[in-house]
Amino acid sequence: MTTPRITRFTAIWTLIGLVLLTLNLRAAITGVPPLLGELQDTFGLTGVEVSLLTTLPELCLGIFSALAPVLARRIGTEAAITVALVVITAGLLLRVVPAQAALFTGTALAAAGMATGNVLVPAVIKRVFPRRVGSLTGLSMMLLSVGGAAGAGLAVPLDHMGSWRLALAVWAVPSLIAALVWGPLALRGRKRLPARPTAPTSAPAPAAHEEAHPDAHAEKGSLLRSPLAWSVMVFMGMTSLMFYTLTAWLPEMMHDHGFAPATAGMMNSAIIIIGIPLGFVVPVVAARLRDQRPLVLGVVALMVIGLGGLLLAPQAGWVWVVIFGVATGSAFPIALTLLNLRSPDAAVTARLSGMAQSGGYLLAATGPLTFGVLHSATGGWEVSIWLLVFLVVPELVCGLLAARPGFVRLGPTRPESGTERLTEPAEVPAGTTKADRPC
Repeated sequence: MTTPRITRFTAIWTLIGLVLLTLNLRAAITGVPPLLGELQDTFGLTGVEVSLLTTLPELCLGIFSALAPVLARRIGTEAAITVALVVITAGLLLRVVPAQAALFTGTALAAAGMATGNVLVPAVIKRVFPRRVGSLTGLSMMLLSVGGAAGAGLAVPLDHMGSWRLALAVWAVPSLIAALVWGPLALRGRKRLPARPTAPTSAPAPAAHEEAHPDAHAEKGSLLRSPLAWSVMVFMGMTSLMFYTLTAWLPEMMHDHGFAPATAGMMNSAIIIIGIPLGFVVPVVAARLRDQRPLVLGVVALMVIGLGGLLLAPQAGWVWVVIFGVATGSAFPIALTLLNLRSPDAAVTARLSGMAQSGGYLLAATGPLTFGVLHSATGGWEVSIWLLVFLVVPELVCGLLAARPGFVRLGPTRPESGTERLTEPAEVPAGTTKADRPC
């Protein structure tokens, strides 16, 4: 089946869509914590319900990330993104209804849409801009941070201008605009979807001038049998766990060590702000390197230095905040870039992204809770910090494995004698090694 070439106009339109999409993948989540006090009074939330409201987005990100590649294979990547943006818009509008069920359901819907967008961004970059993986991954990371910072920073001013309803619902406007931009791309993508054969057929490979559809071969093989895919997932999970745990508990930790509440809150903001330029620079550097292991070693070393500093000299809090900002601001962009660098094509990128972000976010969701439980049980912070030090070990090991040159290899879903390994990708970059084999 011949498919149309990606035109310059389509590429520019897709780039605009990516910018709008990534700006909408954090604001609805980061805008809730600054309003928790008012939401608790308005809805009569208990302490348990407040904890559930703050944990619900991460759980939904983990659960629905696994479904994003399935949806993209069935209706097309662009259509899946359009649906995700419509779901985000609906969830944001539902949250303004003065009912607890609407608040929680709307939050879950918005997070589900964001999970789908998160997973499919790397796949779109891989297919439409294969020579700009580093720079566009960096741009996406920077816009994610900008959107998240805007959601958190504008929540209280918007609340003062109108009410908590305005602060929560205002982000439905940019998400709706993004959905309208992706709509035409979805229609074009639907025309490129191959018909599903009723019986197994052998089709010739596409000609060199044809655009291979990103979802055409996505169902062949299993990533669950790929050690490299598991390494990428654990590395992404550990980097996310470190970030979410530190930003959740650092203000209270610094307050206990003598810093004023306002200063402790500024430290959290500093970690996020430091990560904004790094989110752009690091993917560009990572994509140009043949081997990303030196970057992994660097960010893990910084994390160990920062955690050690909290244990030995917590009074020098700003020093450790800067180190944490560089470490966490570099680690997640590396993990996101590896989704593309370890995938031979856009279809595998979408599946690897779904697996890594689903398992990674579910893993990350355990961090803040466990950290807080240990703090409550011991009455201090030392045991909780030592937990993070211990978790640096799997982050380092899996990060080094994930950063080796090579592609994930899809293992058969039902291994049979003599068919345990599939053929290597047709084109492998120079210097690439056989970094992964199915179990």
